[in-house]
Order: sequence, then C-alpha cells, then structure tokens
Amino acid sequence: MSDKPTIESKFEQGLFGSRWLMAPMYLGLVVSLAMLVVIFVRELFYYAPQVLTMTADQGILSILTLIDLSLAANLLLIVLFSGYENFVSKLDITSNDRPDWMGKVDFSGLKMKLIASIVAISGIHLLKVFMGLGKPDSAYPVTTETLRWMVIIHLTFVISGVLLALMDWLAAKTDKH
Repeated sequence: MSDKPTIESKFEQGLFGSRWLMAPMYLGLVVSLAMLVVIFVRELFYYAPQVLTMTADQGILSILTLIDLSLAANLLLIVLFSGYENFVSKLDITSNDRPDWMGKVDFSGLKMKLIASIVAISGIHLLKVFMGLGKPDSAYPVTTETLRWMVIIHLTFVISGVLLALMDWLAAKTDKH
C-alpha cells in the first residue's frame, strides 16, 4: 500500500491520464496526412499529362515538388508515431511491417528527425527558387531581398540542426544524474 494520501494519488492519476488529451491532436495529424496525400495526387495528375512537353528544368521542378510533399508526409508520420508513443501510449502493433525506428525514437531523436526534415524541405524549396533564377517565365520569381532572406532562414535551420546535434552529443557524454 502506498504511503501517499489518497488525494495526492488521485491527483497524480488524473495528471498522468491527461496525456490522453493529446490523442485528438494526433488524430488531427492523420487528417493532415490525408490532406497531403490529396495535394500530392493533385500535383501528380497536374504534371503527368505535361511530361512529354516539359523541359528538363520543368521536370526537375515538378519532381522536387513531389519530393517536398513526400518529405513533409514523412515528417508528419515521424511526429505522429513517435509523439504518440513517447507521450501518450505505446502502439500495440503485432504486424511484421512495423518500421524499425518505431518505439526507438526518443524526444532527442524526434528533434533531430524534425530538424533534418525541415532542413531538407527548406533546401528543396531553395533549390526550386535557384533553378528559376533569371528565367522570365519562372514559377518561382523572387527579388534579391527575398532570396537573401530565404538563404538566411535556410542557414538558420542548418545551424540550429548542428547545434541541436552538438547539444545532444554533449548531453550523451555527461553522466546521468
């Protein structure tokens, strides 16, 4: 029997149970994933009929758009599964197709995957803009000022990722208290 007063035990049980308030948010992320699938399919059906008339640059830009969407979907899945398992409840999946990383990505790993995905998405968007530079019919026209800020923001993401990795590395090297 616990030495804690009943009111404290009940409070702690309620506090622990409050993690389930996150469940609707994860359900919302599932809806967001479905939205990304719809956008991906729409983009695919937009570009596919044009494939025979596209220039190489247009083809690369269309493929980068689809890659960008798939990276965003991957990011959603990582946040959805890892967040749910880390903060709400373990997924009781007995299927053999369970990804290896599931159940192994802690909060630190989740941060690293998140920043890596953001850097990749930012890099792809920046590449799409760079490919359109100097082309009058570019789908991504930008001013010098906008381009400067895009590069600064991308570098900020990269530096943030490096600093997060460094902090995690330093934390792993210190003794646990």
